[in-house]
Amino acid sequence: MQIRAHLHTVNCHRRLVRRYCFRLGLIWQGLTHDLSKYSPSEFWRGCKYYQGYRSPNDQERLTKGVSMSWLHHKGKNRHHFEYWIDYCIGPEGEVYMGGCKMPKKYVAEMFCDRIAACRIYQGDKYTDSSAYDYFMQSKGHILIHPETSELIERWLFLLKEEGEASAFQQIREELQK
Repeated sequence: MQIRAHLHTVNCHRRLVRRYCFRLGLIWQGLTHDLSKYSPSEFWRGCKYYQGYRSPNDQERLTKGVSMSWLHHKGKNRHHFEYWIDYCIGPEGEVYMGGCKMPKKYVAEMFCDRIAACRIYQGDKYTDSSAYDYFMQSKGHILIHPETSELIERWLFLLKEEGEASAFQQIREELQK
């Protein structure tokens, strides 16, 4: 078990997200981001499946066919679009599983989370396009509300094209409106 290494990774990730959230004026979200990672159901699995270059949830999923840690995590943290998946009712009354529109403040926290995760796992290979590229790889097969998808994609593209300082400034201005 990689207790110390996993704890270090979680702490570094939270520290980065906190710094990014503060830049956007999301003080409470920065302080409380990913606290569930310290819960026994997430922490001990994270230690057991820790690899250092990707989420331990991926290894748990490969090993067991499901990540119990992830199921707990996504159910506790509103900055994950998976938290917002529910049954939807279509225009003709049909029921289907889909993504609900996320409040903008949680999309902003997701933006911060994706940058921090890419920085942690990619290390020196991180660029301002890393989070955008990661999102675009998964975009076609995830259940995310179209408006939420459009917003996070636009913000990640802004980061990719204009850099961190400009992206954070523009997103902060959007959040204040």
